[in-house]
Amino acid sequence: MKANVGGLDKGLRIGVGVLLIALALTGVIGAWGYLGVIPLATGVFNFCGLYTLLGINTCKLKK
Repeated sequence: MKANVGGLDKGLRIGVGVLLIALALTGVIGAWGYLGVIPLATGVFNFCGLYTLLGINTCKLKK
């Protein structure tokens, strides 16, 4: 898996993921908030499968 998520994109994904999970744990938005695991994982691992399919790369790392 080649990194394709970086910079601002990574920070936003992690922030949104943590926020959604926190809201789910407190019961504010219910179980749907646990879908926050998806953006959290893509931010932490710097890889998004959908980006690969669409040919998007926001990572500035050199090969």
